[in-house]
Amino acid sequence: MATPLRPRLAPPVPGYDPDGRDETPLERCDRNLVELLQEVRVVQTGVQVLFAFLLTAPLAARFPELTPFQRYDYFTTLLAAGAAAVLLIAPTAYHRILFRCGDKEHLVIVANRFTLAGLAFVALSMLGALFLVTDLMFDGATVLVTVTIAGVACVAFWCVLPLLRRAALRRPQNLARH
Repeated sequence: MATPLRPRLAPPVPGYDPDGRDETPLERCDRNLVELLQEVRVVQTGVQVLFAFLLTAPLAARFPELTPFQRYDYFTTLLAAGAAAVLLIAPTAYHRILFRCGDKEHLVIVANRFTLAGLAFVALSMLGALFLVTDLMFDGATVLVTVTIAGVACVAFWCVLPLLRRAALRRPQNLARH
């Protein structure tokens, strides 16, 4: 049973053999945590650079010329980048506080959730920054097309394709093949 302190595990993927590797459940949690933290390191750098850019943008000469809409876009983008940074740094802080408490499985589950939420805010902040810069350079149609293409790419590559693959792996006919 799931509780706030012990989240419920996702149902296993049919055909997935957790014993396919010669590792204990704790070793599996260790490996999963290391893999997750390595993935987060890749994203964190980009988020930190974007956040730094956004923090310095008000110092630019053209910033006072922004329309009220562009200022709201900037502020919303800044908040999204900040939320992404907080969520992507959270697994490390969570791990440090729970260090040697013997709750690695919980840590992996929560860190995964933080990371997925952080990636959603990464996408929002990237799209917001793209919108702001494109809006400063071009007219409305170019802005909408550019941001729409970028948004569709984020949704397709970060969500739809992995979810389609996950669904395919869960189909019963795939069980017979493995």
